[in-house]
Amino acid sequence: MVVVVLGLHCKVVSDEARAMYNGGTAGLTYWSPNVNILRDPRWGRGQETPGEDPIVAGKYAARYVKGLQGYAKGNRLKVAACCKHYTAYDIDNWKGVDRFHFNAKVSLQDLADTYNVPFKSCVLQGRVASVMCSYNQVNGKPTCADSNLLKNTIRGSWGLSGYIVSDCDSVGVLFDNQHYTRTPEEAAAETIKAGLDLDCGPFLAVHTQGAISKGLLNEFDVNNALTNTITVQMRLGMFDGEPSAQPYGHLGPRDVCTPAHQELALEAARQGIVLLKNRKSSLPLSTRRHRTVAVIGPNSDVTVTMIGNYAGIPCGYTTPLQGIGRYAKTIHQAGCAGVACKGNQQFGAAEAAARKADATVLVMGLDQSIEAEALDRVGLLLPGHQQELVARVAKASKGPTVLVLMSGGPIDVSFAKNDPRISAIIWAGYPGQAGGTAIADVLFGTTNPGGKLPMTWYPQDFVEKVAMTNMAMRADHSNGYPGRTYRFYKGPTVFSFGQGLSYTSFNHKLLEAPKEVSVTLTKFNVPINSTILRNGIKAKHTNCKELTLGFHIDVENTGTMHGTHTLLVFSTPPSGRWSANKQLVGFQKVHVPAGSKQRVWFGIQVCKHLSVVDNFGTRRIPMGNHKLQIGDYKHSISVQLSTRN
Repeated sequence: MVVVVLGLHCKVVSDEARAMYNGGTAGLTYWSPNVNILRDPRWGRGQETPGEDPIVAGKYAARYVKGLQGYAKGNRLKVAACCKHYTAYDIDNWKGVDRFHFNAKVSLQDLADTYNVPFKSCVLQGRVASVMCSYNQVNGKPTCADSNLLKNTIRGSWGLSGYIVSDCDSVGVLFDNQHYTRTPEEAAAETIKAGLDLDCGPFLAVHTQGAISKGLLNEFDVNNALTNTITVQMRLGMFDGEPSAQPYGHLGPRDVCTPAHQELALEAARQGIVLLKNRKSSLPLSTRRHRTVAVIGPNSDVTVTMIGNYAGIPCGYTTPLQGIGRYAKTIHQAGCAGVACKGNQQFGAAEAAARKADATVLVMGLDQSIEAEALDRVGLLLPGHQQELVARVAKASKGPTVLVLMSGGPIDVSFAKNDPRISAIIWAGYPGQAGGTAIADVLFGTTNPGGKLPMTWYPQDFVEKVAMTNMAMRADHSNGYPGRTYRFYKGPTVFSFGQGLSYTSFNHKLLEAPKEVSVTLTKFNVPINSTILRNGIKAKHTNCKELTLGFHIDVENTGTMHGTHTLLVFSTPPSGRWSANKQLVGFQKVHVPAGSKQRVWFGIQVCKHLSVVDNFGTRRIPMGNHKLQIGDYKHSISVQLSTRN
C-alpha cells in the first residue's frame, strides 16, 4: 500500500504531462486510474489496480485524481483524469469468456459496498473530470447504455462535473458483439440518452446523425453530451491560446526526468516492496559477510518487465542484477529462457552459481506474457519449471537463499513459504524503472521494508474450485462457494491481505478511545421496534456529520532499526446476520525511529466505517458491539439507538 506517496507521485506525472503538452508531444486527458476491485487473483489487469479493498481503492482513487488534476483556483484543471472501468469489470479473457461478451451478474449489495465504492470516491472526494464505462454488461445491460448507472448514479446521485466516456469501441461492441440493439442507430441513441458523452472510437461519429434523422435522438441530447465534453476542455485551458502564457506554461523539457522525479520513482518502488518471509532474520544481507551474490532467474536482469503495462517511456532502467551489483560481486545465471521457463537445461549452471556464492537471490515471477490486458491466468502457480529451479537452487546454495517475486497478481508460492532452505520471500510487484535499485536497497538493509499486501494470496486449489465468472463477494455455504477477498473469504491463504514484515518490530497501544456511541434518528416518522433494531438503522436516517469518533494510538518501534509502519484499523460488525468478517476502515503510514514512539490519530465515521450494506444496497448501522482491531489489539464499541428527539 503506497497511497501516502501517491499524491506527490501523480503531481510529478501531471508536471511532466503539462511539460510535454507545452512542447506539442502530449495531450491533457489521461484515462487513468484503473480503480476496479481486484476480485479474482487471476485477472490479467489486477496489476493496474490498488488491490481488493474498497476503502483502499477509494482513497487511492481520490489521491490519484487530485494529484493529476491539480489544485488550481476555481474549476481549472492541470490535466483531466478518468476513473475506469465502471463497473464490475474484472474479466478480460478466461477460458473462452471475454470482456466483450461477459454479463456480470451482481447483487445490489455487492455493487453498493464493493464494486462502486472507488468510483463514488473518485467523483465525490476526487472531483474527477471523467468516468469510463466498461465493455461488460451488468445484470443484462451494457454499462455504457445503462441510464441508472450513468445518468442516475454518476451524474445524478454523485454529481459528476465532467464527461462520461466509453471504453474504446464499447458502443460498437454492444451492437456488434452483444447484439443489444437491432440497429447501429439504436445503439447510438441508447448510449447517448443513457448519459454517455464521448465514444472512444468511430461508432457515434458514424451513426449519431442517423439516429437523429430516424427520430431516435434529438439535438438536445447531443448538445448536452458536447457541453459536458467541451467544458472539460475549457477547464484545461485548451481554448486560452498559447500554452506558454497559461498557468502551467513554464513547464518544459527541463521538467521531465529531473533528478527529483527519478528519486521519487525510486522511493515509490521502495515503499511498494513487501517482505513476506524472513526466516531467522536472514535479511538484510551484509556487505561484509555476503561479498559474492548469485543472481538467478528469468526476471533477474529485465527492464521492460519492471514497468508493467500502460507505462510511459522511462528515464532509464536499473535491473535487479545491476542494483545488487552495487553492493556485492555478482554471479549471474538466468536459469530460464523467459518466465515461461519451458525447460530445465540451464538449471545446472544456476546451481553451480549458488554453490560458489555467499548468498543467492532468485528473481522469479510473471510478466506481460502471463498476465495482461486481454490475458487472464488459469492458475496461480509459478509458470513452467520455475518452482523446480527455485527448489534446486535453494538446495545447492551454500548461503541464504532469497526469493524475489515480480508480478501484478498473487502467486501460490506455498512450497517456498514452507521450505526452510528458502530464507526470505519478497514481493516487488512491477517496481518501475528504479526497481533494481529498490530491491537491492531492501536486500542489504539500506531500506527497511514497510509495504503491505493489497490483496489476498490464495492457494492454487481456490481457483480450481471457483469460476472466475462468479461475481458474488460473499460466501454461500449452501453450494460451497467460499467468498472472495479478506472480507468474506475465510479459507486458507498463502499470505493474507495487509501482511508485510519489517526488519524492526512495532507495538501498538490505544490511549484514547470511546467505548460507546449513541445514534439519534433524524427521521421521526421511522418506527422504533425490534425489526428496526435487528436490521440496523439506515445511515440516511441519522445525522452522519455528528457521528465521528476519535482514536489516539501510540506506535512504538521496539527494534534497533528505524522503520516505517502502516497502521491498519479493521472493524467487525456485531455477530449475527452480517456476513462481513472484517473491514478495513482506516490506514496510516508513520515513520518511527528505533526506540521511540509516534502518536497517530484516527477518525472513525460511524455511518461509513461502522455500517454495513443490506441486500437492497442500503447502508445501515447495526446496533450492538462493534470490534475494532489494530494489529493484535482489539477494542469494542457499543452502538446504541438514542430515543431522544
